[in-house]
Amino acid sequence: RQRFVMTELSVLVVDDEPLARRRLTTILRQLPGVRLAGEAEDGDEAVALIRTLKPDVVLLDVKMPGLNGFDVLEALRGPGAPVVIFVTAFNHYAVQAFEVSAVDYVLKPVAFDRLAAALEKARSVLETGDIAARLAEVETVLAAIRGSEAQTEAGPAYEREIWVQKRAEFRRVPVKQIDWIEAERDYVRLHAAGDSYLLREPISRMEERLDPADFVRIHRSALVRRERIVAVQQAGYGAIRVQLATGIVVRVGRTYVARVRDIMRA
Repeated sequence: RQRFVMTELSVLVVDDEPLARRRLTTILRQLPGVRLAGEAEDGDEAVALIRTLKPDVVLLDVKMPGLNGFDVLEALRGPGAPVVIFVTAFNHYAVQAFEVSAVDYVLKPVAFDRLAAALEKARSVLETGDIAARLAEVETVLAAIRGSEAQTEAGPAYEREIWVQKRAEFRRVPVKQIDWIEAERDYVRLHAAGDSYLLREPISRMEERLDPADFVRIHRSALVRRERIVAVQQAGYGAIRVQLATGIVVRVGRTYVARVRDIMRA
């Protein structure tokens, strides 16, 4: 295995959102030893630029129109594939990325220190000169994606764990530990095992990811675990609230009252 020291890391940014690309390129221009190789706004352009520019690292969004991030990986199979760092707001890809040993995974909105650390990790991988290991890593990513897609086609697969970023690390939150979830504008806050975690995702998307047999929407900004409801309280004028086993009381939206009454009847 040959080892060398890179003097400069060339990085290609791939994202269909102009503001996201601008944030990434702004950070890259402030990092020493890093050169912005170019930008691509979709998967097709990314494949063409990677083949032409041959960047060391690709900051690759997962969810894009046309070719998505995983399609780009598929198209780049073979010698000379760059190191890939997934950059996306769709946190449900996080577990998949970690389990298949992707070089790194950075959530939007991207923090300066987090991206800097990811690029240093990529630099370390490149300096080992272990091309075979990097190619095997890409193959593993693609195999995991194909398996995941096959499972999805067989039927709905609900999340069993959610990865969230807290300070400078990622935490695995088992779904079975979540008591309730509340919306905070473009984010949701997960309340689990006496702690809380902020995640950039709309509550409607979070509702889709969780098994409706376990969670029920009781307000436009609240999802609760059914088995954690210990009491239903009258709040006057037909309004009701639910009390959870933790002691927390959550208001029930008027359009969701029937759902709570169904739980009581069941």
